[in-house]
Amino acid sequence: MSTESFFKKIRTYHHISEEAEVAWAKLLRQKSYKKGENFINEGQKPRKVAFVVKGLFSQYYADENGDTVIKYFFPEERLAASVSAMLSDTPSIFTITAIENTTVLEYDFFEFKKLFTEHPDIASFYIKYIELHWIIEKEPLEISLRAETAKTRYDEFLRKYPKLVKRLKKHHIASFLGITPTQLSRIFFANK
Repeated sequence: MSTESFFKKIRTYHHISEEAEVAWAKLLRQKSYKKGENFINEGQKPRKVAFVVKGLFSQYYADENGDTVIKYFFPEERLAASVSAMLSDTPSIFTITAIENTTVLEYDFFEFKKLFTEHPDIASFYIKYIELHWIIEKEPLEISLRAETAKTRYDEFLRKYPKLVKRLKKHHIASFLGITPTQLSRIFFANK
């Protein structure tokens, strides 16, 4: 598999040199996950990051009632990982699973971080990616889940992820929005 699409996406965050690309490319491994197969298991100390080439992952945990709570979706051109677990070297509280058959380019996070010293442009990419996806995007979402009505959250989901909606089952969307599938059905029919 070509790494061209991977580095094309990486360069949308920060330009990296040809030397940095070559060093990073040596860490990349292609892997496929069948629908329902886990990339990361809850309780596992993760080491890997996966760039989704084709397919879709969800990141979830089970709440105190045993219900699945989807925290995030990773479609094509997104990096899937349990970042906080890797940064703190603790077991993941999340499971990341394939919602569709999924092909990825994955790499060892700790080997990747070793590249920062020799290739500061890779470190700059990492900072920009974390800032955008784990701070700028995440904080408004967390506030919305606490402050907005279910209908407002659903409308925002439709606006932000129009292509993703068609690929998900209603229970995936409901779990992500923090509502029941029945509530989602009521909102869906009220929108028509």
